[in-house]
Amino acid sequence: MIEFQNVHKTYRVAGKDIPALYPTSLRVENGQVFGLIGHSGAGKSTLLRLINRLEEPSGGQITVDGEEVTALDANGLRRFRQQVGMIFQHFNLLASKTVADNVALPLTLAGELSRKDIDQRVAELLARVGLSDHARKYPAQLSGGQKQRVGIARALATKPKILLCDEATSALDPQTTASVLQLLAEINRELKLTIVLITHEMDVIRRVCDQVAVMDAGVIVEQGSVADVFLHPKHPTTKRFVQEAEQVDEGEQRDDFAHVPGRIVRLTFQGEATYAPLLGTVARETGVDYSILAGRIDRIKDIPYGQLTLAVTGGDMEAAFARFTAADVHMEVLR
Repeated sequence: MIEFQNVHKTYRVAGKDIPALYPTSLRVENGQVFGLIGHSGAGKSTLLRLINRLEEPSGGQITVDGEEVTALDANGLRRFRQQVGMIFQHFNLLASKTVADNVALPLTLAGELSRKDIDQRVAELLARVGLSDHARKYPAQLSGGQKQRVGIARALATKPKILLCDEATSALDPQTTASVLQLLAEINRELKLTIVLITHEMDVIRRVCDQVAVMDAGVIVEQGSVADVFLHPKHPTTKRFVQEAEQVDEGEQRDDFAHVPGRIVRLTFQGEATYAPLLGTVARETGVDYSILAGRIDRIKDIPYGQLTLAVTGGDMEAAFARFTAADVHMEVLR
């Protein structure tokens, strides 16, 4: 478990203290995929790099599995960092070394394995990330997605307990992003690895994360399960991220709905309720009519969800709304 207690970070610039992270407390359970989302300058990279002390905290306490990371000396920190893998936005591969040599580098530096054991471990890792046929190639011969897979293999070389992902997909196209996220999900599931990732894309959070913290100007403004935060955002920053992910312009939507008669509601379904024939049942029971103004069905990690915006007219509307609520459907009255 990763735990922050009142951790903060301040930089000294031109004689002034510039806060990058205000006092922050959070907990990441073992085996979770935990996402940090925020725009540029939100403090998410600083927070991530505090975990393995690539950035030194200005105050507060960081513990990992009961060990106080902030109290470690140089030898203790070196040992701890062998348990933490990291992948980067721009891959950070050595151009003069082959794929196999890049993956082998952490093991070579550790000096604990024979050459034969290193070669065997590298072969296992390249097979896991689907690059067995590329072992003798150089980074310049690889696509962006392949380079990131090399970065992932290298990060796993020392069999870490934690994997830190610093904007690992932001330099990739959507199709390649999806394949890299699928690989990270498989690694989390099969190796029981704790993953902490940062991104500015809500879709990345939706695809792979269990928990999410939304950051703005060095502060965590909202935190919770991805389903709760994504489907029921509260803070304006979170709402903007969700709207960007769903490509919704609330101003345009209000204009579109202005002349629609009746009450306008948004229904959110999760799990099996997503596929239940609830609308027809409620219409028959209460006599209401409805028009579908907007809708989508998608998944949050492995959980299906659906959202419908309806214009409801006629019949017993209050009974219909009560019926929706009784069916564990989240209902928001927009007008």
